Amino acid sequence: MLDMGFIKDVRKIAQKVNPARRTALFSATMPEEIEELASSLMKDPVRIEITRPGTSVTTVEQQLIYLARGEKRACLSALLKGAEFERVIVFARTKHGADAVQRHLERDGFSNAAIHGNKSQNARQKALKDFKAGAIKILVATDIASRGIDISELSHVINVDLPKVAEDYIHRIGRTGRAGLEGVAISLVSADEVNLLSAIETLLRQLLVREVVEGFIPKHSVPLTRL
Repeated sequence: MLDMGFIKDVRKIAQKVNPARRTALFSATMPEEIEELASSLMKDPVRIEITRPGTSVTTVEQQLIYLARGEKRACLSALLKGAEFERVIVFARTKHGADAVQRHLERDGFSNAAIHGNKSQNARQKALKDFKAGAIKILVATDIASRGIDISELSHVINVDLPKVAEDYIHRIGRTGRAGLEGVAISLVSADEVNLLSAIETLLRQLLVREVVEGFIPKHSVPLTRL
């Protein structure tokens, strides 16, 4: 949540409360910026790590489909016709992209809603309420939904666009495979995203298996990352 604009508020609160306080900070990832923040707010902080940085949830099966950028939305619709896609969050990189995906899915007959920073608080709450209640089975979102949202029995996460920050990938796919359940994370990757993919695989310390979908064979492949 700090990445989404709350850092100034946190610093203001820290200045107002008793300096002889107890402070705990929890984060799924620990980039340098968060370490610097912890050092500025805490005195001799102790760091406890459950797993090494860049570790993804073992209950999430990660899949990568490479295809042409212009075919991503059509491929998304083709995938979502599968019966196994029971409750899905679709991540787009931008607000405009999320709205475009939402409209595309609506035209293709999929009940869905979009949430991002340009939506009102009431609109975001209604979309989440409908999604949790099963009134809609697809939620299209930017990274505003990659943190702090707990959806039970979320079967799939689909990345229509890879995030610009590799750590955000771990936050995204961590929406599924929660509370001991298994989940699937699918990334639709085009050749122009190879640098973003390389950063993610380097963080994960693993290569994601490249797959193609029949009917969406691209002209350009996605090369393997040199870890």
